[in-house]
Amino acid sequence: MISVSIIGSGNVAHHLITAFKAASEIKLVQVLTRQKSSLTHLLDSEIIITDFDSLQTVDLLIIAVSDDAIANVSNQIPFQNQLVVHTSGSVNIEALNDKNRKGVFYPLQTFSKSKAVDFKSVPICLEAQSESDHQTLETVAKSISEVIYQVNSEQRKALHVAAVFVSNFVNHMYQMGNEICTENQLSFDILKPLIQETANKILTLSPKEAQTGPAKRNDTQTINSHLSFLTDENQKEIYKLLTKSIIDHGKKL
Repeated sequence: MISVSIIGSGNVAHHLITAFKAASEIKLVQVLTRQKSSLTHLLDSEIIITDFDSLQTVDLLIIAVSDDAIANVSNQIPFQNQLVVHTSGSVNIEALNDKNRKGVFYPLQTFSKSKAVDFKSVPICLEAQSESDHQTLETVAKSISEVIYQVNSEQRKALHVAAVFVSNFVNHMYQMGNEICTENQLSFDILKPLIQETANKILTLSPKEAQTGPAKRNDTQTINSHLSFLTDENQKEIYKLLTKSIIDHGKKL
């Protein structure tokens, strides 16, 4: 059994706690958070700690905090030669303090505390400085997920940027679509089968093959009609930019 502790109580930490609690190969030793009350619904209070001096040495210490706090948290860990990893998609492994063995345990998924996630299908991207540490990370990752990748810091940065495009930006498009529906007394639910089918197509087709719509067809009449309909300047500019990008991509192929 591998002993694991977590620093943090945000979205990623919540889902890791839930996953590790269900993994027979993992012993969750401690979780460090600023406020015990943020985790008492998930854990017995005796393993929730609020200060770094109470940390125990474990096989793996996971820092699951905001990107800009990783270095500071790493500096406060009162150990040397402890395997310490962060969970960020965009922070280099070198942000961790050199006094400990460093690694990355990056679950590539969108997490919300209120939405359960099946961790078995979540890709976990691993980076370590030694083969033995990589084996430890791989064992921990395989205890909760069936999808494991070895990814270095530069590749992970590329993945994170790509993830912003396919998740965060796409979700913002949903928000804009919802606003257009609301402004015109329509239910956003009407669009949900389309959203689902578009997502499903990517499971069997490449994005190039799955692309449809007026920009793909270079249907200038429909494009101009949409632009005339839109009154919000931000929506109009985004429509123009995305339309141009789709048309330009078509010319490259």
